[in-house]
Amino acid sequence: MPSIEWSDKPRERLTAGDKSLEYACFGPPPSKAPTIVMLHEGLGCLALWRELPSKLAEETGYGVFAYSRAGYGQSDLADLPRPLDFMTREAKDVLPEILDQIGVKHCILMGHSDGATIAAIYAGSVADHRVRGLILMAPHFFTEPSGQEAIAQAKTAFDSGGLKERMAKYHRDPENAFRGWNDTWLHPDFADWNVSEVIDYLRIPVLAIQGSEDQYGTLAQIREIEDRIYSPVDVEILDDCGHAPQTEQPEKTLAAITDFAVRLQRIESTEVKTE
Repeated sequence: MPSIEWSDKPRERLTAGDKSLEYACFGPPPSKAPTIVMLHEGLGCLALWRELPSKLAEETGYGVFAYSRAGYGQSDLADLPRPLDFMTREAKDVLPEILDQIGVKHCILMGHSDGATIAAIYAGSVADHRVRGLILMAPHFFTEPSGQEAIAQAKTAFDSGGLKERMAKYHRDPENAFRGWNDTWLHPDFADWNVSEVIDYLRIPVLAIQGSEDQYGTLAQIREIEDRIYSPVDVEILDDCGHAPQTEQPEKTLAAITDFAVRLQRIESTEVKTE
């Protein structure tokens, strides 16, 4: 049974990984429909999904659950410095608690950037038959020099004040949010980070979405999925799009996600007739 209030404005927060986390729910609860669980990017949060969760619920008929990880939005602050395997720890130690509290029966994990990586690590590392599909927007499986350069440029933008001021509108502590992400990605030892092996263990349908002009990751990240995966994969490469398909190409992104989710549910609902 779920232990949270299924509401877009819950009265209480949930606790996972010993942190109090903000969340919101849209559409039908898990007892009535499958659920899309949204995992935000490295500088994202619940509020920065904007209208996408409610639109997904309306278009797909799924329930939608979104939350801010520790260090982001109005959730508790993260413990810094983050370990270099923070995405793996988030996937294996925190996400299971969240899924249990939601009370999901069948769900799609939908992640953007770091959130996509966390979703892929969970699906490739944890045996959870409730997870029936993955939507990975701009995922990272290994570091790339061009991506590291863009992250270094983000540090300059933050230190100069412009980015920090913009982040302060959405994060209770922009310093905690930014340093937890940026300091880890720019750590010298993080250059060797690689979690591509998790793709080998995926056994559920995957939708991979990438902007053709993504400054944080090249199409090599998507090719890694195509080259290693054993389960069905749909790929959407969006032209004139950088790192955030949901805001830079919102209509195409919503259409691709909706089509994937509806097709998956149609397959799940089909009764197999036997003679």
